[in-house]
Amino acid sequence: MGGEYGEEAYGGVTVLVGARRGAYPYANSLLVRGADARLVVDPSLSLVDGAPPADLVLVSHAHEDHMAGLAAYDVPVHIHDADLGPLRSREVMVAGFGYPPEEAEAADRMLRDEFRVTGRPDALGFTDGTVFDLGGRTVTVVHLPGHTPGHSGFLIEPDGFLFVADIDLTSFGPFYGDSRSDLTDFEASMRRCADIDARWYGTAHQKGVIEGARQFRRGLAEFAEVVERREAALLAFLTEPRTVAEIAEHRLVYRPHVSGPHVDPVERRTATHHLARLTAGGLVTETEPGLFRRTGVASSAWI
Repeated sequence: MGGEYGEEAYGGVTVLVGARRGAYPYANSLLVRGADARLVVDPSLSLVDGAPPADLVLVSHAHEDHMAGLAAYDVPVHIHDADLGPLRSREVMVAGFGYPPEEAEAADRMLRDEFRVTGRPDALGFTDGTVFDLGGRTVTVVHLPGHTPGHSGFLIEPDGFLFVADIDLTSFGPFYGDSRSDLTDFEASMRRCADIDARWYGTAHQKGVIEGARQFRRGLAEFAEVVERREAALLAFLTEPRTVAEIAEHRLVYRPHVSGPHVDPVERRTATHHLARLTAGGLVTETEPGLFRRTGVASSAWI
């Protein structure tokens, strides 16, 4: 699997638009040119057969669709410290999926055969605020955890281009169903993005580049509303006591026709994030171990 990419210029930043507008399994990458060095962000599957030359590579987070083109680069590769483990080792990445053994083996084969993931034990870490000076152009790390612990964006100056990676404004909504995801962190990261004034905001998937802070914040608000809709759907489902397994089967994230080994783990983790918050807020009660019901709703046995 591979794919060609298109090019769109925004000042000194070239967006390498992935096949199908960067829809998974593809993604949008960046090529940033300075007087002294060239940098690529998130070499995707579309770059596998024609990666542009670069002096260093930055990876926004350790998911396969953002690193499939890494094999083309024998240059320094950098990622946030919190995501170093799965970038350095495919085995660590697969273990993080939390799949049963047989499905974990299938996932490992997919990463190896479809995404060319081999692991980069030479990868280097960065932290929030790290600056890469390319000569007349800088790339500054903006740590945006939640999707993964190390998920990061990059602010490119003097162009005023903020790459927000998988805070991608798609109608699917925020994804915090990874084994290392955190809903509270994701929401804080969205607020941080909203506070950054930029000329252009680049996403990793489908939406592409949004021009202007006002338009971006409007799209970000709609993106964040998906979290609220999931929570409302969960509360509506909890008029009767439900287990996490029942909530996962009911689905908060994926449509009914979507299948695959990832669906149940993602649904369970997403449900668990929301149950924890709703329980802490007094809106949901654990009526007995493993059974959850909306607070204040009488049992049908008493109606």
